[in-house]
Amino acid sequence: MSVTVVVPTLGRPSLRTLLGALAPGIARHGFELIVVDDRPAAVPPLEVDGTVLPGPARGPAAARNVGWRAAKHDWVAFLDDDVLPGPDWADRLLDDLAEAGERVGGVQGRLRVPLPGGRRPTDWERVTAGLADGAWITADMAYRRDALAGCGGFDERLPRAFREDADLAFRVRRDGWRLVRGRRQVTHPVRPESPWVSVRTQRGNADDALLRRVHGPRWRELLEVPPGRRPRHVTITAAGVAALALAATRRPGWATAAGLIWAAGTAEFAAARIAPGPRDPREVGTMLVTSAIIPAAATLHWLRGWWRWRAAQPVRTVPAEVDRR
Repeated sequence: MSVTVVVPTLGRPSLRTLLGALAPGIARHGFELIVVDDRPAAVPPLEVDGTVLPGPARGPAAARNVGWRAAKHDWVAFLDDDVLPGPDWADRLLDDLAEAGERVGGVQGRLRVPLPGGRRPTDWERVTAGLADGAWITADMAYRRDALAGCGGFDERLPRAFREDADLAFRVRRDGWRLVRGRRQVTHPVRPESPWVSVRTQRGNADDALLRRVHGPRWRELLEVPPGRRPRHVTITAAGVAALALAATRRPGWATAAGLIWAAGTAEFAAARIAPGPRDPREVGTMLVTSAIIPAAATLHWLRGWWRWRAAQPVRTVPAEVDRR
């Protein structure tokens, strides 16, 4: 069985580690390797033992489409550039694909996220660890090219590594394919991030607005996305805006009441994030500050996405032309 491995990358140092771990298995089984260089300015060019294609610099969904459309094999295995496959990953991948029935369109690998010992994980570490329980995430996901072509591939309107894999999986299953979990495994280390990462990731709410538009009110259920806190965030934000507006119009009683609602909601949110963490001064301070910002950021990004995608239509399922080489 022949396989194409597609790795979209922004040129992070982890790419070298990944490719080094893949090399023996690729050589042993003759896999095709396609690295999609998605850096806005690809200088200097990547030098790898495989095919390097320029990406459109519009996010991982568009980069993966470049990769699978250029693939020459019937199975395409997507890997993120920050995972680390074990020495037997290629062998286990072939085992997973060999066991897949003819109506299986995709096989997911198992993801392990190592957490530090001796203390509770931080908020960011817990978010990363949640990937281990994610459904059909493309950190390690193999698809039949026919399944990808039939549904139109990844939705390139989703520019972040956020929901684009869940959206694809839904459309593949809607076309009648089955998705299953395999036994191969990769490790996903927790990469270092700034204290503001939780605020920055709120941009994904704009993508949620697109998914709500194209899949309808039941989009979370259809895409197997767990419920979020957006309704609470909207309430907290509305209370904060109301408190400021009422204070400006010199209605102190109502302003105080709205302010108390904002404070209570923010305190509950912060406590929910602090309780399972290490509770050291740095983490507690970060959680207090970001918990005050996140509700408004989430709400504003959702409204931005709602307006931008107010007339969005589902992805066309007419297969795009692909380069069989």
